[in-house]
Amino acid sequence: MDFKCFKAYDIRGRVPDQLNAEMAERIGKAYVAVTGARKVVVGYDIRLSSPQIADALNQGLMAAGADVYSIGLCGTEQIYFATSHFQLDGGIMVTASHNPKDYNGMKMVGPGARPISSDNGLTDIRDGAQDDLPDAADPGTLKSLDVTGPYVEHLLGYVDRTSLKPLRIVVNAGNGGAGEVIDALEPHLPFEFYKVHHKPDGTFPNGVPNPLLKENRSATSMAVLASDAAMGIAWDGDYDRCFFFDEKGRFIEGYYIVGLLADQFLRKSGGGKVIHDPRLVWNTRELVSSARGVAVESKTGHAFIKQRMREEDAVYGGEMSAHHYFRDFAYCDSGMIPWLLVAERLCQSGQTLSSLIDARIEAFPASGEINRTVDDPSVVLEAIEGIYLRDAMSVNHIDGLSMEFEHWRFNLRMSNTEPVIRLNVESRGDQTLMEERTEALLRQIEQLSEPIPGHREAVTL
Repeated sequence: MDFKCFKAYDIRGRVPDQLNAEMAERIGKAYVAVTGARKVVVGYDIRLSSPQIADALNQGLMAAGADVYSIGLCGTEQIYFATSHFQLDGGIMVTASHNPKDYNGMKMVGPGARPISSDNGLTDIRDGAQDDLPDAADPGTLKSLDVTGPYVEHLLGYVDRTSLKPLRIVVNAGNGGAGEVIDALEPHLPFEFYKVHHKPDGTFPNGVPNPLLKENRSATSMAVLASDAAMGIAWDGDYDRCFFFDEKGRFIEGYYIVGLLADQFLRKSGGGKVIHDPRLVWNTRELVSSARGVAVESKTGHAFIKQRMREEDAVYGGEMSAHHYFRDFAYCDSGMIPWLLVAERLCQSGQTLSSLIDARIEAFPASGEINRTVDDPSVVLEAIEGIYLRDAMSVNHIDGLSMEFEHWRFNLRMSNTEPVIRLNVESRGDQTLMEERTEALLRQIEQLSEPIPGHREAVTL
């Protein structure tokens, strides 16, 4: 069998040639052999192949001696919640998130919902799945576990419900699983939900749920305008990420949501540490400092963010890619907690979402992430550092190359899986400067990726 479906942080592959029932059963047996887990929660997303793969996974887990606690159709964050809340030994979510509909995969955690990735067990599980592992003398059993009640109660604990006021909110589940959670929350909230692509449907009749794709945003944007809503929210398939639209139907870059949530959370907690990724930082740092918090930079990626949050006991962590992490949620990411906090802020402040965000965009205009394919990313990063080193006020390599100057900064990092570099640029209140610096960097990257012998010196600031 082809075990290339094992990635750095999870399992993802086409069904059935890269991931199928036989492989899922082997993975279940290997998971128990490697982790020693005896109580494992399993759930799955709305993909048509998910129930079959989950059933085979359960068979493998039980054959290896583990009791399986099945929660059925759910989101990834419910696996995190159940593992932690019920103090189970581990959890596995069958999902391929926003990948095409013929894909599926798994996300795995251990005790306390700690992520299992290639550096702490996933590689061993892959190797074990290739062996013919023996069955346990005493097989495990299959039990049903209802997490909806405790999960909804936990979500509602993040907001002061007495401060909430009637709001009209557009919610776009993308035919993923988020709609069922909205339905469970609805009786407890004073909000009127305008529901778009609400019913779970693994055929993805309206396209794969990935709001990062610009072509997938119009349905939410138009619904906000049509319904005169206070904001719009869209999720990916397993709803561990959420994306925001203001009352004008405008898509809000995740960077500014990180700052807004950090500020809101620190107001509640009276201070604490906030973890953020290094791509865009100035807005987050300023808001965190103003709210008596401490901003801590971490390498991009959920495994790194979660580990750093535990080390720092941070109250909140955020990535501009729309992953938001919470200490009281086992340091894990949730796509439901963020929108509740933003809604609470709108109710308490009486401001519109656009007014809250516009002030931050004006203070720190940003390019958004720009990707470029290059021949040798490491050579380009080294050359760019050399070009700008003399004028830089600070340089760090926490994740790729970050260089700061008096009025602007940039982060340039390599993809882990393809010959691509990712650029983010921001400035201090100067949209024109940000755009000029972005264009200059892109021009330099283009020249460096297609070098002409003897003409490297032609690359200029």
